[in-house]
Amino acid sequence: MTRPEYAVVTVYSTSHALRAEKVLQRVGITNKLIPVPRRISSDCGVCVRILQVDAEPARRALEAAGVEVEGIQSL
Repeated sequence: MTRPEYAVVTVYSTSHALRAEKVLQRVGITNKLIPVPRRISSDCGVCVRILQVDAEPARRALEAAGVEVEGIQSL
């Protein structure tokens, strides 16, 4: 069995991360708030982990909801 491949949605603040989590839940995209991985940024903060296959649908949903996204990166 292979491990699922993940991506993270990085945002500009914790409040954006919380809003992104709610938007993604509302459209049925499985997600989890996690600390930003050190290899992505040395800043403290949280990001939203999603499945890699959900990256584009997540981007579209967040854009439609007006959530500012810093980026979506593969893990």
